[in-house]
Amino acid sequence: MDIRITSFGHLHGPRPADAHIVLDLRAHFRDPHWDSSLRTLNARDRKVIRAVRRTPGIRQLLAATVAQVQAYASGPGAAEHPLHIAVGCAGGRHRAGVTAYLLARRLRRRGHQVDLHHRDLHRPVVDRAAA
Repeated sequence: MDIRITSFGHLHGPRPADAHIVLDLRAHFRDPHWDSSLRTLNARDRKVIRAVRRTPGIRQLLAATVAQVQAYASGPGAAEHPLHIAVGCAGGRHRAGVTAYLLARRLRRRGHQVDLHHRDLHRPVVDRAAA
């Protein structure tokens, strides 16, 4: 099954409208933004990857999402219709980017073709006081 994963930040615009599955990480998962040593880094930095991977619940969320994708892949339209997964957090630089990367890696290991796009990873850090 062909899968497109888009990481994004809610503070930079709306979620992708055509997503079949949306993971909203804002309220339930610790934000590395509040750690001053991680704030200016992004999802490509090892320290951020480590922080997000160690966040309670992330591994379970990844496993549950993989199971959900497997259900979509079992459907009769799986071969003709790609699946779009949107992974969002506040700014799109930390939680969403790492979670999207980890999800893409797991799905590729299961034989899926995965296109990963980070919509807001390049954007500046959001000033939460102004947001």
